[in-house]
Amino acid sequence: MTTTSDEIWQAVATERATLVDLLENISEADWNHPTLCDGWRVREVVAHVILSSSATLGAVLVKLIRARGSIDRMSLDTAIRHADRTTSQQLLAELRATIPLRMTPPPTTPTDRLMDTLVHIQDIAIPLGLSREMPTAAARLALDRVWSADWVFHAKKRLSPYRLTATDTNWTAGTGPTIEGPIAALLLLASGRTAGLSALTGEGVAILRSKVG
Repeated sequence: MTTTSDEIWQAVATERATLVDLLENISEADWNHPTLCDGWRVREVVAHVILSSSATLGAVLVKLIRARGSIDRMSLDTAIRHADRTTSQQLLAELRATIPLRMTPPPTTPTDRLMDTLVHIQDIAIPLGLSREMPTAAARLALDRVWSADWVFHAKKRLSPYRLTATDTNWTAGTGPTIEGPIAALLLLASGRTAGLSALTGEGVAILRSKVG
């Protein structure tokens, strides 16, 4: 199935609106709650989503130099700085303003923006005990990107020794012990989140649990 750039951006806008809706109903204390991203509070994750929606090549290069070439350090440092100087309500307003934006920080793609938003919604929602369903078609598109762009999460390197199969759409990859479940749970797993393991089954799940436990 071919998905156009316009369709991807429409999905991005939908997910950004979903995140706004989620954040409108949390308490001020929840903004400082830990997320699935180690060392990141809700406000830092939100700041990251905001900043990555309008980053330019020049800004990225300056921040990368400041972070001594580490993309992970750059992401966290810039998110912390922005989150610390911005109130929760200002962050919410800035996030709402990103909904129609169609910019991609180099060298990313519109699908990266979709993947980033889908996963970060769960990074926030799951620790807060909230439920936000991940659209199947969007999750499949994002998982294809995570699997093919192995330079970010190294999903293919980590998970190729397992047979990953989605039970709610036509998606499969890898060979070996089986890991089956909803495409949303597989996306979380591929992006380095173990929170999705509870929704997955198969002999490969026990092996993974032993490695992370």
